[in-house]
Amino acid sequence: MYRGQSGMFSWLFHRISGLGILLFLLLHIVDITLLGFGPKVYNDSISIFSTWYIRIASLFLIAAVLYHGFNGIRIILVDFWPKLGVKYQSAMFYTVILITIAGWVPFAIFIVAPIFGGCLQSGGCQ
Repeated sequence: MYRGQSGMFSWLFHRISGLGILLFLLLHIVDITLLGFGPKVYNDSISIFSTWYIRIASLFLIAAVLYHGFNGIRIILVDFWPKLGVKYQSAMFYTVILITIAGWVPFAIFIVAPIFGGCLQSGGCQ
């Protein structure tokens, strides 16, 4: 399963995505804590999230959440049905990658559009 094959990459990506999600969670806690310092401080901090580099970082976060969730399901299948899991674990890994990309693309379009002047919000852009 390991030694440079899909099992090793699945394990590595799962750990990296988990750490990325944890980092965002810590940042989110700090962000919410700023609400205690008043609305101006909070609004100024929130305005940072509309910048292009934070939008790109959000794309990585969304990819991490999607991959981590779908790969978690793959891990459950491998753990509960070891004979089938070992036999099809490589195919399941590539399926997880494809589902992650398919789920990520709509988010990417929605998040990146404002960088280039596009607006995909139903209520209008600000």
